[in-house]
Amino acid sequence: MHAIDLPLSAIRKLLDGATVSSLDLAEACIARSQAHGDLNVWVCFDPEALRKEARDADSRLAAGERLPLLGIPIALKDNIEAAGMPCGAGTASLSGKQPQADAQLVARLRAAGAVIAGKVGMHELAFGITTNNAVTGAVRNPWDRARIPGGSSGGSGAVVGARIVPASIGTDTGGSVRIPAALCGVSGFRPTVGRVSAQGIAPISLTRDTAGPLAYTIADCALLDEVMTGAKDSQIKITLKGLRLGVPRLPFWNDLEPGIEQVAESALEALRQAGVELINVDMPALSELNASVSFPVVLFEFVRDMREYLAVRGRGVTLEEMIAAVGSPDVRGAVGTLLTGGGIPEDVYNSALQAREKMQALYAQTFESHRIEALVFPTTPRAAALIGEDETVELNGIRLPTFGTFIRNTDPGSNASLPGVTIPLGLANNLPVGLALDGPIGSDRRLLAIAEAVQSALPPAPQLEIPN
Repeated sequence: MHAIDLPLSAIRKLLDGATVSSLDLAEACIARSQAHGDLNVWVCFDPEALRKEARDADSRLAAGERLPLLGIPIALKDNIEAAGMPCGAGTASLSGKQPQADAQLVARLRAAGAVIAGKVGMHELAFGITTNNAVTGAVRNPWDRARIPGGSSGGSGAVVGARIVPASIGTDTGGSVRIPAALCGVSGFRPTVGRVSAQGIAPISLTRDTAGPLAYTIADCALLDEVMTGAKDSQIKITLKGLRLGVPRLPFWNDLEPGIEQVAESALEALRQAGVELINVDMPALSELNASVSFPVVLFEFVRDMREYLAVRGRGVTLEEMIAAVGSPDVRGAVGTLLTGGGIPEDVYNSALQAREKMQALYAQTFESHRIEALVFPTTPRAAALIGEDETVELNGIRLPTFGTFIRNTDPGSNASLPGVTIPLGLANNLPVGLALDGPIGSDRRLLAIAEAVQSALPPAPQLEIPN
């Protein structure tokens, strides 16, 4: 095992004790990137630039400087701006174009000493969950090269799942951090919307978008959240005995792949044995409300928010030019007519926002009336699909829409702006399974503490065999 395979806290101790160097980590990252080039995780990766950053970090460490992430390589999704690196958002019109400055979250990462290893692939414009991108190529799942890594932060999941870097930052609109984390066997965290600055991130929908970390453990995600938000309440400790978690059988536990259901139910039993009180809750109105919110909000706000982003950040392209150059058929189908009569009318958008308020009220009532601290459910109803299954996938013998199937359990909490995590559980048919937890709006640090306690009570998830 190499130091790069360890959690961030362990790497921190090795770096501070001079047992390992930042250059050692960089060389491992470079070697594994070359060994796993077939995964197609990187869209921008410069080994010499990475070595230089690592040597600079080592000089700072040798001079006695101590920072939370000093010397640790971290990857960024390609819709997050970092000075000196292109920010292409997975689309042709922005390909190769460098931003004028760091996104605010990147500035915070750098201030904490992080070494920005490079930019990773994503679903084009973040409009999908397969990361089968016609512009930059398909990103592949490290557990099975024939399968998707999830999306839209597919590169963010695959680069950590393959242990090329110990952590990455993605963005999540309807599950785009948690789905790739689950399908690639790592931990992921979606913060409450607005908690992490959206400045310098190519948007879909500012009502729904948020950046979030992917890493080996929830504790790692909590550290990255602390850096990206400045949160200081990281000493929350949760006792599982007597902790009340809601199990939303409808709709979240309905129609699961048998292997997913078996692994997830085993996790519930382990939590019961640890003293967790599991409360069955039903939210029958949730699916209908979610359908009223999801696409109307995204498609209306994409036109508004992306147009403003392109202008304010000086990206050198118009929204019309961007949409005209979209290469992926599924993304072209979603955005191609938004400016030519196929957009969302404002009254439909306003109705969607009203439905969103009802969703938030339903969640708040569910947490309060059942006296539960979080909801627990499988992150996705099935394991990773094959690359190319962009339109439909099979679930329990029925062909269903790929996008809707994979976001089914993560989209409702996203629309309600809830914080959510996913924890790697085990394998179903040799593919990773994730367990999700959603908490009340603004409960981010407590949810992370709950998830960390839950993760510690579950058997360690299997890891890929990675040569040193």
